[in-house]
Amino acid sequence: MNCCVTELRCKEVINRETGNRIGPVCDIEVDASCGRVSALIVYGRPKFFGLFGRREDIRICWEDVEVIGDETVLVRHSECCTPAPRRRGRGI
Repeated sequence: MNCCVTELRCKEVINRETGNRIGPVCDIEVDASCGRVSALIVYGRPKFFGLFGRREDIRICWEDVEVIGDETVLVRHSECCTPAPRRRGRGI
C-alpha cells in the first residue's frame, strides 16, 4: 500500500488491543540510509490544559502499525514503543 506523508499527518492513532485513542500522527521518523519510515511520532498529551507543557512524545515503531485507514491508524501499542526525543518545530 502506498501512502503520502501528508495523508498520514493528523490521522488518529488507535491502540488496536484496547481501543484507546493515542492521538494524531504529528511527525514521522525516517531512516535516511534506506529511505524508509521507521516510526510514527504522536505528541504527548498536554499537562493541565497545556499550561505546564506536554508529556513525553510517543514513538510507535513502524512494525507495530497494522492498518492505515482513511481517518485512523490501528497499531499494536506496547512497551517497545519508546518516548521520542523532544524536537522543536511543527513536525511534518
